Amino acid sequence: MTISPILIIYIAIFAGILMLVEAIYLMVFGRSIRLGSRMNRRLEMLDANTNRAEVIDRLRKEANQHSKSTAIPFYSLLAEKAEKGKIAFSPLMLILIMILVSTVAFLALSLFTGAPVAVRAGVGAAMGIGGVWFWVSGKAKKRFGLIEEQLPDAIDLIVRGLRVGHPFVHALAAAAKEIPDPLGTELGLIADEAAYGRDMGEALLAFAERMDMQDLRFLAVSVTIQAQSGGNLAEILDGLSKVVRARFKLFRRVRAITAEAKWSGMFLSAFPIGAMIMISVIKPDYYDEVKETALFIPTALVVLAFLVINVLYMRKMVNIQV
Repeated sequence: MTISPILIIYIAIFAGILMLVEAIYLMVFGRSIRLGSRMNRRLEMLDANTNRAEVIDRLRKEANQHSKSTAIPFYSLLAEKAEKGKIAFSPLMLILIMILVSTVAFLALSLFTGAPVAVRAGVGAAMGIGGVWFWVSGKAKKRFGLIEEQLPDAIDLIVRGLRVGHPFVHALAAAAKEIPDPLGTELGLIADEAAYGRDMGEALLAFAERMDMQDLRFLAVSVTIQAQSGGNLAEILDGLSKVVRARFKLFRRVRAITAEAKWSGMFLSAFPIGAMIMISVIKPDYYDEVKETALFIPTALVVLAFLVINVLYMRKMVNIQV
């Protein structure tokens, strides 16, 4: 009993699309755009361009361009993730990349499969749009996790600067030079905006809302309250750092404890779908004897409904918030 190579071809084409999008991204913006780069992108841009105002303008445009493009049909579904991931591609470029990779997928399907033109066009479009969506979602998730992990260290650096007598803006700018991307560039951009006259609390809160991160909101509120009512900001931020670090540690512990349950839920959700796909690939005529019966379509719809309910329920059971 042999497995048809068609499924392997589809998976290989989809993986190739993801690598193609990543390759285009790195070619257009360079290696410094990679998350976790040792030297953050802002410093590299300042080294290449001595005009600080132009660098600030470019970074701000990249940060806010996706939230301003939600009126584009269907793009609003992707805009929030693209903003969290701070995808440097403009909305128009992302749409053009979807078209490009959809075309590449269609050509690959035409070259390696004998499917009808309509099927190739539909699958190619789904692979192009789905591939870009999957890539953007992965970038957003990875960037969110890195910022969450880097934040306590950044606050500690700011606290040290405050304790030796530096103003908050200078302490923030110094921390931005030491922290790698993605948080380093964001803190540096906030420090530059504050130097040009923007309120520090407002800039921090805008960053927190863009990332939708509670710990950043705590930081923004702490700075705003201290600016309005006074107090020892170093002690406030030191306490905040300990809280954020403890919360992050608790989150990691809960994630480790619940890993088995999550993988079990994923397996139980994916197994029926995988079993149906494998049956269709290994024995395509498996359902031929019952396809013409009156109960086949109603039964298939009921099974599909139960599968959807199973996936949603399993996801809710293992989604533990900290």
